[in-house]
Amino acid sequence: MSTDVSSPSAPRDTVAVVVVKDEASRLAAAATTTLAGRGGRTFSWSRLLFGLLGLVLAAAVWELISHLKDDPVILPTVQKTVSTFVDYLSRRYPAAQGKTLWQHALVSGARILAGWGAGVVIGVAVGGIMASARPIRHILDPLIEITRPLPPLAFIPLFIVWFGIGETSKFLLILIGVTPIMTIATVTALDAVPPDLVRASRALGASPLWSLLTVRLRAALPPIITGMRLAMGGAWTSIVAVELIAATSGLGYVINNAGVNLQTPLVLSGILAISVLGIVFDGLLRLLHRFADPSTR
Repeated sequence: MSTDVSSPSAPRDTVAVVVVKDEASRLAAAATTTLAGRGGRTFSWSRLLFGLLGLVLAAAVWELISHLKDDPVILPTVQKTVSTFVDYLSRRYPAAQGKTLWQHALVSGARILAGWGAGVVIGVAVGGIMASARPIRHILDPLIEITRPLPPLAFIPLFIVWFGIGETSKFLLILIGVTPIMTIATVTALDAVPPDLVRASRALGASPLWSLLTVRLRAALPPIITGMRLAMGGAWTSIVAVELIAATSGLGYVINNAGVNLQTPLVLSGILAISVLGIVFDGLLRLLHRFADPSTR
């Protein structure tokens, strides 16, 4: 895009905005590279093979222990667990009016995405405000530090009393677990942005808000995504726990009911489904991290 500065038809304020936007984008890219560092990981066949070898060894140990115990209630074989997993992909649980395993997985996944997504948005917004306004940071920081160590599971009885066993209690449980993590991750990432880059953007005419959005947040995006990955793990812990106690669907509900009925292969199938969903979500966040971090491309 070219702008004729000497032309009387090109207003000076328009030219200034174009220059500021271009320079802000360049500074943000430089800041992101600075924060992320050099030498990002590239795909390695040897790393993939060693990872597969680890999984095979773990399955072999599992199979050996199950044969030594010779009790399918305590520990079924790998083959039995896999066959149960495949069977319940098309078989309802409970049989009368339940859902298939993948439908239970969709229910849990939807709960995770709703609570985690809201927590990420709120955490990044609050973290951005705290990093930009010192008085607000001094007010909110004690509240964040008080709530951060509290396990979300401690709120399960209160939320059941206040909101019942519906979706609201599950949503809020994930929300209060994700928001402090994302707030701290955002504040820490924004504080790590080199001040010279921010001052340069301000010298080019960027407002404090524009500098925050186009330079500081863009530079801090890789560490913020790392915080999103950590928050996702905590969200899974919370939702499975609450589904164990107060739910009529979801993977936690399947695991709890199957455990009560001594259906150990189904319990392990539910755990396997959680692992698969966790890997998928984390893989998507890893791809987002690679897209946001120039040093990995």
